[in-house]
Parts: sequence; structure tokens; C-alpha cells
Amino acid sequence: MGDRNWHTWRVATEEALYGVDGFFRTQAPSAHFRTSVHVSRAFSGALQRLARAARLDTIVDVGAGRGELLHALHALDPSLALVGVEVADRPPDLPASVGWTHTLPEEITALVIANEWLDDVPLDVAEVDADRVPRLVEVDVTTGEERLGERVSGADADWLDHWWPLHGSPPGSRAEIGLPRDRAWAAVVRRLRHGIALAIDYGHLRAERPAMGTLTGYRSGRVVAPVPDRSCDITAHVAVDAVDRAGATAGADSRLLTTQREALMELGLNPARPPLTLASSDPAAYLSALSQAGETSELVARGGLGDFWWLAQGRGVDVRQVLSGPGSPACAPSTPPAVPPG
Repeated sequence: MGDRNWHTWRVATEEALYGVDGFFRTQAPSAHFRTSVHVSRAFSGALQRLARAARLDTIVDVGAGRGELLHALHALDPSLALVGVEVADRPPDLPASVGWTHTLPEEITALVIANEWLDDVPLDVAEVDADRVPRLVEVDVTTGEERLGERVSGADADWLDHWWPLHGSPPGSRAEIGLPRDRAWAAVVRRLRHGIALAIDYGHLRAERPAMGTLTGYRSGRVVAPVPDRSCDITAHVAVDAVDRAGATAGADSRLLTTQREALMELGLNPARPPLTLASSDPAAYLSALSQAGETSELVARGGLGDFWWLAQGRGVDVRQVLSGPGSPACAPSTPPAVPPG
């Protein structure tokens, strides 16, 4: 056992994903997993319409991958100012007018999009031991084998008590400690001088936390065991209510928490198939419309991408009005959720 290389999941994942030879520095994410950006340009079009509805002429893409969203937005609306934020080097084929940076700007007036970014912010995993005490899970970075380490304490324990209580849970119950995601999102909102910060991700609420957690890996389009050896993406679902509260505390003055299905349909996407009469009158137009309907259906599908959470938080912009309009059923209350009792 002496030759093992044990770390907490947060430390191991940070190095595996973002270290010098880390996954996101050396590999194209699109080769391993597919996001809404890759499904259809209708997704990019909806985000472009959102920016224009909010009277924002800049879009900042956090976790920009290889610039796929930026390419699509530039093609749709070359007048938009676009900036990608990513640890990897600037893609060589990115249009010259598109900015690229490794760190968030200190002050932002823009629509900030974090599409499947928070799920890749490294975090620690806790597991309940035989004495029903939550302990940090340690992982061998070569094999992915796990063991229980120290008792969860300090700010991590406080976070669990508020957002993912484990005390009294059966031995083996697990939780992902989302405090690093809360802090990462708060850093985005604090930099926002005017505009909207939009996080799009798969996630869960306090009343529906999965008993065994969600930590997993993706390699070459397949779900694999999460081994922090730089060969795969390592991801976990987002505690979106905790992130929501963090953004509100950081200064957001409006917010909306809804699903991708509701948000995209409010932004004009329609998954309905074209009328069959079009097939006889204009076959080419029918096939094009049918293809677009298929792509839109995937973007809004229940049990799939349509179930992604959209957390929009604004400064100086009423996100409820811009994104879904007053009185829309997609709107959530404008006040952030209360911190549950510990």
C-alpha cells in the first residue's frame, strides 16, 4: 500500500483536469462528451436572442472548450463582442475578433454563459462510515480505488449540514461537497457590473439529492469509472440551489431558476414537426424544417438535455422579464431560497 498515491477527490480532480498536462489543457472536450452547443445551432441562436433582449452586446463564454459556442455566435451575429475563458490555449481557427483569456475579467458587462462549467469545478466527496460519521473520500490517482480519510470538518461540514445533510444516513451514503462551486459562481457574479450570469448544468435540489452521489467520468463519448489519471473528464451534478444562494449573496439583484426546456421554448424554440403539406409543396424546406425540429426536440427533451437547470442571475437586468416575461410559468420567485436549518 505504500506505493499508492492518495488524495481527496478535489485535489486529485484539480490536477487531473487542470494541471500542467490536465484533461482540459490537452484534449478537446467535444471528443469525449456532447453538449447542447454540439446538438444544434438553435441553442446558440437562443443565447444570442437572450443577449439582445437584455440589450447586451457582449457574451463571455466561461469554460469555452475549443470555442464551439463562440464560432456559432460569431456566425449568427458578427457584431457581438465575444470572449472565451478557458485554461487551454486559444484555438487557432477562432475568428480574430473573438477574445480569449485564461482568467475571468475583473469587471464584466455582458451575458456570461457557463454551459456545463460548474459540473467540472472539482469538489470533495463525503461518505458515511460505519459509525455514521461523514468522512472525506480519498482516491488513488492511478487506479481510482477509494478509501475513507479524515472526518469532514469546518466550512465543508457546515455546507453539508445546510445543503446535503448526511447525519443519520446509512453507512455508505455519499455526498458531493459543493462549496467550491458556490465560490466559483460567486466570483462570476461579483465581477458582473451589469448584465446576466447564466449557469446551464445538470443538477439537483436539496429535497432530491441522490443518496450515492453522482461522480462519474466521460471518455470518448462513454460513461466510465472516474479515475483521476488525466484520461477522462470527471464530473458531478450541481447543487443548484446552493449555487443560487451563493450568487444572490454575491450581489445578484434578480434571478430565475428554471429548466432548459422551459427557457428555450420561451426563447422561441419550437420542437413541433413541420406540416406534412410542406413535404409535397416544398420537399427541401420540409426536410430542413424536419431536421431542425429533431435537433430542437433533443435540446428540450424530458429525461435529457431539457432537464438541465438554467440559473440566470442579473445585475441591473431583470432576468425574469428578459428571459421569460412577467407571469410566465417558468418564472421562479425573485428572492433566493432560504438556507435550510442545519
